[in-house]
Amino acid sequence: MRYRTLDPKLIIETAEKLEERVAERFPDAGLRGVAAELVSLSRDLAKGAKALEAPIWWLRVLIVAAVVAGTLMFLFVGTVLPFDRISKPGDAVQSVQGIEASLNMVILAIVGFVALIRSEERIKRKQVFRQLHGLRSLIHVIDMHQLTKDPATLSASFKPTAHSPARITNAADLARYLDYCSEMLSITGKIAALFAQSVNDDVVIDGVNDIENLASNLSRKIWQKITLIESHPAAQQSAPAPGPASQAAPPPLRAPKR
Repeated sequence: MRYRTLDPKLIIETAEKLEERVAERFPDAGLRGVAAELVSLSRDLAKGAKALEAPIWWLRVLIVAAVVAGTLMFLFVGTVLPFDRISKPGDAVQSVQGIEASLNMVILAIVGFVALIRSEERIKRKQVFRQLHGLRSLIHVIDMHQLTKDPATLSASFKPTAHSPARITNAADLARYLDYCSEMLSITGKIAALFAQSVNDDVVIDGVNDIENLASNLSRKIWQKITLIESHPAAQQSAPAPGPASQAAPPPLRAPKR
């Protein structure tokens, strides 16, 4: 069962490690603050998803009380107030009208009871979408941070204007910055999936899928930039040199002793 459900603790730990990595490589970048906000939001939403797993007891007690009160009312109408008190004997028209009114009341009561029973789902559904709204906003904030990170800035012919934003001119740093944005988007999708795991509702699942699709589409756009960076000549020049083991010359061959 360990790999059949999402563990909120592991998701939070992944977000915390990502924040540390962003802080070490880009300590002065705004992406560091976004990573910290992702950690805070993941903690809050994990608690919210866990709280939604428990039933709303006060609402269930209220529903049971309403059902019992409605049942007692119908028993009172059917036993204490018989039809001979409502209509005169032999009056078929009034009897039919009384039966029709009773059937309408029964139908309305059933509809009302069903609405009360499903009220818990609607309450949880509103809570889920209220929290997913903040997650959706954070996804767009992440997209805004990667918006100006263009592989075209690595070209020698690129000339910034007076109002151009700050650019990352190193290919390796630019690729790592975009990779961090992609990881953040992936974490947001996993946080949203916690609500689908806690609340088994079709509307909630559709909302979670919309969040995941949004994050996946933006991440796909980021990886297109990373692919362009890796194919750029500047990325090949800034590639890390091989380690000492690979640089060491092979030992000279010695002639066998005779």
